Amino acid sequence: MRSGGFWGFIIGALLVGIAFVALGKNEYYYFAAYVILQSLIMAVAWNILGGFTGYVNFGAAGFFAVAAYTTIALNKYLQGLGLQPPMLVYIAAGAVVCGLIGLGTGYLTLRLRGVYFAIATLALAVVFQTLANNWDYVGGAKGSYILTPAPPPFFSSYIKYLFFVMLLMSLFAIIVSRYIVHSKFGRGLAAVRDDEVAAECMGVPTLRLKLISTTVMGVLMGMAGAPYPFYVTYVDPQSAFSLGIAVNAIAMPMIGGTAYWYGPVIGAILLGTAQEVISVTISSELNVFLVGVVLVGFVILAPSGLVGLVNDLRARVKSRA
Repeated sequence: MRSGGFWGFIIGALLVGIAFVALGKNEYYYFAAYVILQSLIMAVAWNILGGFTGYVNFGAAGFFAVAAYTTIALNKYLQGLGLQPPMLVYIAAGAVVCGLIGLGTGYLTLRLRGVYFAIATLALAVVFQTLANNWDYVGGAKGSYILTPAPPPFFSSYIKYLFFVMLLMSLFAIIVSRYIVHSKFGRGLAAVRDDEVAAECMGVPTLRLKLISTTVMGVLMGMAGAPYPFYVTYVDPQSAFSLGIAVNAIAMPMIGGTAYWYGPVIGAILLGTAQEVISVTISSELNVFLVGVVLVGFVILAPSGLVGLVNDLRARVKSRA
């Protein structure tokens, strides 16, 4: 997609979102759209490390939950002072905390490769969940409630406001992802993904690039998780560290195509919409099963995702022509 078309897409999506907020009546659609956009941000964030760099991260739910608990802790502290800050404060706090965790995690684990790195990130999520279970200030294992404030001006309900905030963050994540792909930094990540040893021999600062990648990933995942307590109003470790969040963060980029900035966007929209439809028409318990089946199918039949599959078909048609 060329630059003009890309910015046209961004502006068009923003205008559609504004019209949706102004004209929509059924609040269920905002709840469903929020979940899809949340998954989109997580997928884009995961792809910055897992797709562009080739380091598979199984700890996405850990970053998401840390941001959610950062919001809970900060909200409880500020309410004790009689303060009710805007959502931007919680998003910034979640982004900073998860960005620092991403940087620290990368420094400790990025010297590992392959399955060893994946296991290390999974262990990190387990450690964070154990800490949340034993941290009484944020409710511990029994969870914590959070009160939804009054909607800000120009919004008739708080879920409309949350949807619009998530839409803005989704567009920001897409812009960041596309910029990385077309930058010198992105070309360095691609070199690491293709052959890290050869990239090091050519003078590519692989460790520094990977650390930046984990930090950006953490920032975006923190942004996605920070508004979550206001969406559900009750958070416990089991729901915050949900398997579904971790699985979706991996499956959506792989279904869409990990080598492209728009692959996770396509995967998140298609799979997220299918999950919401199945939750309403059949059962929400089928979501993880659906993701697993679809993911296995794509890994076997179309390992490069939908985008790669379409590109392969185009190449075959051109070669025959």
